[in-house]
Amino acid sequence: MLSLTACGSGEAAGTSTPVPTDTAIVPPTLTPTTATPLAILVLPTDLDPDTSNLYQKTVYDLTQTSGFRFQVRNIFTADDLAEPGLQVVIALPPDPGIAALAAAAPQVQFLAINIPEVAAGGNISVLGNNAQTDVAGFLAGYTAALITDDYRIGMLLPKDNPDALRALNAYATGMKFSCGTCRPVFFYNWTYPQFLEIGADEDPANYDAYADILILQYKVQTIYLYPDIATTDLMTYIGTTGAYMIGAVTPEQRPAGWVMTIQPDIVKAIQNAWPGLVSGQGGVTVQSPLGLSDIDPTLLTPGKQRLVEQTLNDLQAGLISTGQ
Repeated sequence: MLSLTACGSGEAAGTSTPVPTDTAIVPPTLTPTTATPLAILVLPTDLDPDTSNLYQKTVYDLTQTSGFRFQVRNIFTADDLAEPGLQVVIALPPDPGIAALAAAAPQVQFLAINIPEVAAGGNISVLGNNAQTDVAGFLAGYTAALITDDYRIGMLLPKDNPDALRALNAYATGMKFSCGTCRPVFFYNWTYPQFLEIGADEDPANYDAYADILILQYKVQTIYLYPDIATTDLMTYIGTTGAYMIGAVTPEQRPAGWVMTIQPDIVKAIQNAWPGLVSGQGGVTVQSPLGLSDIDPTLLTPGKQRLVEQTLNDLQAGLISTGQ
């Protein structure tokens, strides 16, 4: 029994005490998080609120659809290129120095809107002021004939301006497209459209006299104002005569008799350019389609507006020739 007790007080046979060892602990691998893509819209501080809000909403909607973050700036500098995830910058005049910014950030796509000194190339796309004078002139002639008694329409344009002459010819073609032979019900000694050219040396204060000749002498009821001579004073004056006006520049304050404005649709152009910007395809000149704004529904009724809009769509789709 003493022998058994002595044996039992020892360690069990076949067992050993574990020896501690140094085992390296491998830390978890940290995967860097990718910043959500960012688009920045650069707007001038003096842009009118309605236009500013429209551009902001347009780009905001595009960013939400594409999963981008969105910021608005009035000033954009090289320091802003360090914003995490920056991929798209859309800028209006004045030029923030896009050429240098684009060279410093080749991974960012830039869209310059109506900034004359910026050219397309590399990661810079541009939206020029594509007035499409022949399309605008044709649509103005079509619309003027549609809303004017006896097709008594006319045009004021700068003298010796090739683009203005193209617009005039398209204006006449648009009138004929609208009314065919366009024979007045009442007898007039003139054919329409009537037009007057204004020399570059003419004092803008005298533009009213040219409008009087069209309205009083040639009995013109609707006038298409070419952008170069569409001054605020002239538009205001014509508004007091009872004549109608169609223009390609939005008036600061819409005068009486203003039917509509035909001008590049920047919102649509931004929407068209967006897929290329987010996919990294830059260096292109974006064609801006024309659109209608400043419409007076009492002068261009909703039914006639639909006809005008359909004609504009067909013009831009190449289904109607302006005759140029």
